Amino acid sequence: MTNEPNILLVYTGGTIGMVKDYKTNALRAFDFSQILEKIPELRQLNCSIDTVSFEEPIDSSNMNTKYYVKIAEIIEENYKKYDGFVVLTGSDTMSYVSSAISFMFENLQKPVIFTGSQLPIGDLRTDAKENLITSIQIACAHENGRPVIQEVGLYFEYKLYRANRTTKINAEQFEAFTSMNFPPLAESGVHLTFNKHLLIYKNDEKNALIFRKNLVEDIAILKLFPGITPQVIKAVLGIENLKGLILESYGAGNAPTEKWFISLLEKAIQDGLKVVNVTQCAGGSVILGLYETSTDLKNMGIINGKDITTETAVAKMMYLLGENLSQEEFKHYFESSLRGEIS
Repeated sequence: MTNEPNILLVYTGGTIGMVKDYKTNALRAFDFSQILEKIPELRQLNCSIDTVSFEEPIDSSNMNTKYYVKIAEIIEENYKKYDGFVVLTGSDTMSYVSSAISFMFENLQKPVIFTGSQLPIGDLRTDAKENLITSIQIACAHENGRPVIQEVGLYFEYKLYRANRTTKINAEQFEAFTSMNFPPLAESGVHLTFNKHLLIYKNDEKNALIFRKNLVEDIAILKLFPGITPQVIKAVLGIENLKGLILESYGAGNAPTEKWFISLLEKAIQDGLKVVNVTQCAGGSVILGLYETSTDLKNMGIINGKDITTETAVAKMMYLLGENLSQEEFKHYFESSLRGEIS
């Protein structure tokens, strides 16, 4: 590229944007408009970086769909102006928010890279600088005049993952995230290496970016455990206005075969509740009908989540519930890969 890429850095909150006041030892928000002064290495990337920050930084625990829409609106409003986007959020809910953004944009043809850190940017041994520098480098990467990454990614500790394949696995290690069912899209060592055969490429530039911001929050997650009682299942299924349920089952999608359990679930599905079966395991896939303990679920028309993560199942369900689909259409789209989220 002859013109240097323009990157927009969006800071929403989270550990990465904190600096220590050495007089008081308290943490305060970092001013990202001064990023080049604080991280002069960024000048070596030959790109121009603009920043936009939430007026009030959001702790990752307070992240919700209102903020998903706010992040997506910032990207939508600036989409034509910038070549790539780097979004900084708290790592605790990063898999949820980045997965949601992947569904909110249809025909995305530019990189949207989420990152953060385990230690504040001003800390002595911080991981923030490396995560930030490499995320911006990834967002700048072009080949034949086109961005190398044309999807939503999550970069942490030398690996770029497809965002909707990630799970946070560690609260203390720098390697906070993993993607159990899909390899990294890129790895950063001495060289930044892209696994190009894994990337989503869009050659049709005629398709305009479509922004979907109608997310339906009336959903619940039900994690099965040995000894779960009918009262618990009834209480969850009886939630007012409940439209979708993510059932975290055992192993390859197995659940109790007791009559009360099957009949409660069957009635909920017949009444129009969308129920998706995902595995509690960190890796692997739901295979309905593999064991007798999942045959009843298959027969009642439960939706097969396959190897989707719980975080992405939440995002996909909120997105699809906003699209006014029939039971059959909902099942078809949920079981299909829309953004590379299932194998």
